[in-house]
Amino acid sequence: MNSKHIDLFNTLIEAYYNGNFDETLNKIITCHEKSPQETFAIITSLCGVNIEFDNNYVYNLKKAITNYNVNKKIVEKLECSSANCQADKQSMYTCQKACPFNAIKFDAKNNTTFIDNDACIDCGLCVDSCKNGRILDKVEFIPIMDLIKNNKTVIAAVAPAIMGQFGDDVTMDQLRAAFIKIGFTDMIEVAFAADMLTVKEAVEFNKHVKSPNDLMITSCCCPMWVGMLKKVYKELLPNLSPSVSPMIAAGRVIKEINKDANVVFIGPCIAKKAEAKDKDIAGAIDFVLTFEEVNDIFKAFGFHPRDLEGIPTIEYTSKGGRLYARTGGVSLAVKEAVEELYPSNLKNFKAVQVEGVKQCKEILNLALKGEANASFIEGMGCIGGCVGGPKILVPPSQGKTAVDNFAYDSSIKVAVHSNVLDDILEKLNITSLKDFEDPSKISILEREF
Repeated sequence: MNSKHIDLFNTLIEAYYNGNFDETLNKIITCHEKSPQETFAIITSLCGVNIEFDNNYVYNLKKAITNYNVNKKIVEKLECSSANCQADKQSMYTCQKACPFNAIKFDAKNNTTFIDNDACIDCGLCVDSCKNGRILDKVEFIPIMDLIKNNKTVIAAVAPAIMGQFGDDVTMDQLRAAFIKIGFTDMIEVAFAADMLTVKEAVEFNKHVKSPNDLMITSCCCPMWVGMLKKVYKELLPNLSPSVSPMIAAGRVIKEINKDANVVFIGPCIAKKAEAKDKDIAGAIDFVLTFEEVNDIFKAFGFHPRDLEGIPTIEYTSKGGRLYARTGGVSLAVKEAVEELYPSNLKNFKAVQVEGVKQCKEILNLALKGEANASFIEGMGCIGGCVGGPKILVPPSQGKTAVDNFAYDSSIKVAVHSNVLDDILEKLNITSLKDFEDPSKISILEREF
């Protein structure tokens, strides 16, 4: 969310938690800065919903929160005038320059910028670029609170990049305790789902790459990377692995085991909010919160994870799955799995990793011309990978160090060595490597591009 709206967000959380939401809402609307319509638009975005302002706004908002509907559009822009912003010498405004997909256009007639929804992939890079708080992304915590208050099963699925985000001294056990403290039923590491996908990607590699001239593009795990391929580089889709991201895999697996579970992904990325709502994979993840939002939520509840006694769990995630958080992690994990499962094909594994939109476009342009000089391409839309995402709490280098330390301390080094992984796969009726080649059995980890 834009920094201008954090205090309002905290106020809404406290009011919903304490049961005086109606009174607080009326007070905010009455004391609006510009107009009740604009103030209400900001409030609805901070509540994760999208409804129009009218005389029955309190009832309508509470109903929308309780009957939360998937809202496809994550990033929206309030009306503004370019008079409030300063363009550069090329007549480009900050929000336009922040957009890697040229999805923000200028309307000369109305003297304002607007979002071209056909080009926008909801990456959210424009949100922080607007210092006037005119670009918003939906914050979905209030509907989550409604589920918690109604004693529903709500699981926090945390991205591998979370390690180190809340402090070098904060353990995964303390983070688990923190989510349980604010009402979540439990917390799991999405890196565990990454382990499943590591095995699957190794199988995909062995199937598609028989010589150094063959090419596989991994779909793990960046929605910006996948968005580029789907919208701009469609000719390369036959080379793209049909795997879902670790986030989607985690949601699907949790719900396969517990039909009543509501799954909340916690990560550094606004684009994940849009990915969760993609038509072909919608339903796996119910809500997405960013690290920044979770940090604000902890503050609103008045505690920090480092002050809690951790709730321990058994070790169930491998080094490789945890390394998905940073550039090169997917390549390393898959290479080690190929070495373990298909040692004779390791000679054909030649990986290249790219980070940031510029590098991603460069390698995909080379791939179009058959000049990528790689058999396995990993792309991350943010520099550094997920540890460099737009909603991180610490510098990317610090996040990478924390992730590496945590990953290399794992007692499970390669995904295929995890007994817990074997047990979960058995519950999914995947009991052999051959099953990973069976479309009917592996559909839980796949999508169509």
